[in-house]
Amino acid sequence: MYLCEINKRINGKISWECKSAATRAFSADLLSFLKLLLCLMTFFICWQPFNWHHPGISHSKRKLLQSLMGPYGPLSVSYNGKTCILFKAKRLAIRYRNHTFIDLTERVFNPNSPVDTKGSICTKEKATLSLKFGDVEDLRGLVIRLQMSNTFYEAAGQNWFTLDSVHIHYNWTQEATFNASEVYAPATSSYHCQHVSSLHKYDTLLVPSSHTDTSANWHITFTDFQIQAFNVQSDKFASASDCATFLTPAILMGLVTSLILLLVLAYALHMVVHLKHIDRYEEHKATVYFPRSPEAELPDKNSLVLLKVLLLFSTGREKKEGELHSEMERKKRGYF
Repeated sequence: MYLCEINKRINGKISWECKSAATRAFSADLLSFLKLLLCLMTFFICWQPFNWHHPGISHSKRKLLQSLMGPYGPLSVSYNGKTCILFKAKRLAIRYRNHTFIDLTERVFNPNSPVDTKGSICTKEKATLSLKFGDVEDLRGLVIRLQMSNTFYEAAGQNWFTLDSVHIHYNWTQEATFNASEVYAPATSSYHCQHVSSLHKYDTLLVPSSHTDTSANWHITFTDFQIQAFNVQSDKFASASDCATFLTPAILMGLVTSLILLLVLAYALHMVVHLKHIDRYEEHKATVYFPRSPEAELPDKNSLVLLKVLLLFSTGREKKEGELHSEMERKKRGYF
């Protein structure tokens, strides 16, 4: 490339070989950069955990999943001799203030668990799942209730069941209430989400109802949560409406990377068109003139000496040639 620059300064234009070499070098660098971006995009998409978030009512498209099998089967709740609620979670944990989490999973789903569900109620419009644990560590009379409703939405043209709130009753008279946000599913399906929690790192689907009561002191988390409160058939979960969204961190990373790739390709296309423009119209460009300073135009001493020597040599040679020519003329005249 340095030789090409010298050639450009001397001749006033770029040779075809230099243009081809520049194009090949640019193409190789662009290809290497695109490969690096593709590797980074693949790494981030595969590395991001798929902890999906719920899209909300305005984004009701969801992924239908079959119920996941765990160490225990789902908790079945009957009302008036008919199964009306199915509930399942890999982990159910609660925490009060800065105390350690209390794991209630075994107490709920173990067949020999002491949990009492007799307080549960089911109707066509409302359902309540009541989990009565009794005394758990320092808590007295611990009860967790999930309030659900079944409502018809004209925009969707069907019934949807919604988890309205979660209540924690403890010490007989104390209560903490969490309002559930965006926890819903079609009435003919079950609802599934990886985390339904009051913790911010899990998107806070359970929001304390008021900061003036004891709700702000409590945290509750359902892991791999699945529930169905209406239209239960054959004591089995229906297809689950998952809380997965279409704007997860992995998908957002893919969109951003795709945008970067498009910008790079647009820039590369612009450069290629520019190179073709140079090749096509190079012959119409005028010769580049580099002005020289007056000092640069003045000859130096060595040049003057050399010029004098050449002049003397030329003068002496012309003189000798003249004398030789005169002598030859005289001889010719004397001969004839």
